[in-house]
Amino acid sequence: MAHRIDGRKLGRPTDHRLAMFRNLVTALLRHEKIITTEAKAKEVRGLAERVITLGKRGDLHARRQALRFVYDEKIVRKVFDDLAERYATRPGGYTRIVKLGQRHGDGAHMAQLEMVTEEG
Repeated sequence: MAHRIDGRKLGRPTDHRLAMFRNLVTALLRHEKIITTEAKAKEVRGLAERVITLGKRGDLHARRQALRFVYDEKIVRKVFDDLAERYATRPGGYTRIVKLGQRHGDGAHMAQLEMVTEEG
């Protein structure tokens, strides 16, 4: 029985998987929209939202924690300056997953992971 098992391994060793997640989060924060598999999108969503929440905290410790995870210093600056201001009144839910259907090559379920625009 697979009770209380959290997270997907995605057929990769731990270091590869974590590096892939960091790359996907960095790309999402840079471009505000990425296309990936549905499973990867579901895993990356929580990590990206955690980084944005650190940006909303805005203190030095939060910035250093974000720099530990996100590869690019410019992206962390964007999170703390632009995205924190954009989502200041929003209590979470900064990303959206839109399902795109299956990939032709291998039939993998694809999804678009995007940042939610704040209306008003």
